[in-house]
Formats: sequence, structure tokens, C-alpha cells
Amino acid sequence: MLARAVLLRLSNSPVAERFVRRSRASAGLVRRFIAGETLDSACAVVRDLNAAGMSATLDYLGENVTNPAEARASVETCLRTQNAIRERGLNANVSVKLTQLGLDIDTDLATENLRAVVENGERLGQFVRIDMESSAHTERTLAVHRSLWQSHRNVGIVLQSYLYRTDADLEAAIAQGIRVRLVKGAYDEPASVAHRKKTDVDAAFLRQAKRLLDAGDYPAIATHDERLIRGCQEHAVSIGLSLASYEFQMLYGIRRDLQTALCGLGHPVRIYTPYGEKWYGYMMRRLAERPANLWFIVKNLFRR
Repeated sequence: MLARAVLLRLSNSPVAERFVRRSRASAGLVRRFIAGETLDSACAVVRDLNAAGMSATLDYLGENVTNPAEARASVETCLRTQNAIRERGLNANVSVKLTQLGLDIDTDLATENLRAVVENGERLGQFVRIDMESSAHTERTLAVHRSLWQSHRNVGIVLQSYLYRTDADLEAAIAQGIRVRLVKGAYDEPASVAHRKKTDVDAAFLRQAKRLLDAGDYPAIATHDERLIRGCQEHAVSIGLSLASYEFQMLYGIRRDLQTALCGLGHPVRIYTPYGEKWYGYMMRRLAERPANLWFIVKNLFRR
């Protein structure tokens, strides 16, 4: 847990970011976790994933923008990404973070920017997923989703199992027929709002995943934990749920062997595929989820 906490703190450190970006070791890490810095490179990765039988969620990296112009630029990139998916015949959709669309500036601004992405997706026959960020943004994120859900049904949410509030949020989403991606959670949250022990987070995740499989609308079960995946598979079989009724989601560059194995068993598998120049914070959170990867940095950071 100490390594995880350190990595999460470093994810917000400009000094650490400059240091990592200057290191040649970072190039290998970026290639592992990020589908390039351009839309073309990301589409090429998705094409390969599709050829392997997997779908994708494209995420243009960047969050916590500080002015409306930055937010609008992010909207334009999301629209270009959606259009490229359609034009290139890719099996993919987009995910968006609301702080990238201006949530920290003004909730109405973020809502209208998201509306542009959702309505473009609607025209193109594409689903849009709102990513979840830190607990400081959870209620506002769900509120923005609610405001669009009244008129647009091609937009879903992400819920994080480590938050105490998630059981209630999950029941509300199920009651409204909202599509949910269930994740453990990757931010450094205080014990006042979130489980801190891995065993507690895992127990919450499995409980909530089973509830989604029982009553959710095409649940997205997002984990690389084989024990939790096996628990979901066994539960789905026990209730007679077809493989086409839910999907597993995993991160680009992590457990490719497991991704391939699940796909080979006939499970729909979607790969969360981030791209863009603002990769540092995302990469550090991925390392925090699997601190053993830190050894790669230790071995390579100071090599010449």
C-alpha cells in the first residue's frame, strides 16, 4: 500500500512529471500503457484489437482543464475521435472525463460540452461513457449524467467499488436502466469515503458485480483480477446469463494474456485504450494499481 500511495502522490507532482518525461525509460512505459500520442496511432491500435476479436473504448487523455478554450478543444478532439471511429469502421466508442470538459470551471459548461459529444455519438450510433474521477467529483459527475439521461440514452457511467456510496449509486443506476462500468477505483481517497484495504475493495467489487449481472443493463465488469473474473463467470452461469449479456473490460497493455484468453472463451472483451500527449497522470495511476511495475522504472530510469 505504501508504494501505491507514493505513486498516486507522484501522479500529481509537476517535478516528478518533468523528471519522468526526460527519462528514456519513460518511452517504454508509454508504449506499454498508451496507444500513442495521435488519433491515427490510436486508431491503428484499435484496428489491431478489433482484428483480435476485441472492441475498444478510446480515451483522449487530459483532465482538470482550467479555461473554457481548453475544454472546447477537448470536445473537438472527442468529436474527431467519434468521426474517425465511424469513418474507419472501428468497433469502438469514446470515454470522456468531465474535468476535461470543464467541470472544475463550471458545471453548466461541462454539461453542454458533454451534450455535444453525446449528440454526435447519437447521430453516429455510438455509445459514450463518462469516466469517473476522484470522490470530489463523484456527485457532480452523476448530476451531469442525470441531466443528459432525460433525453439521451446512449450515455453511461462508471462506478468505483472502493467508495462507500457506490452500493446506493449502483441501485439507482439499475433502477433507471443506466449502463455501468464497474471498477475498483484508482485515486488516493481518504478512509472517510473509501475502503482502504484490498480485501474490502475486492469484496465490494464482487458483490456489486454480481448485482449488476443480476439486474444491470449490459454490465461492463472492469478488472484484471482473475479471482474476481472467475467469481463473475460462475455467478453468470448460476443465473443462466448468456455471454452476450455483459462484457469484461481491461486496460490497454495490462494482462494481454488474460484479455486473449477471455476472448477465446467467447466473452465480449473491451479494451480501454488511452491516447494523447497528457499521459503522465494516467500512467502513474496504472503503475499504482500494480506497484510491481515500479521495478521497471528503478532498473531503467538512470540507464544511459
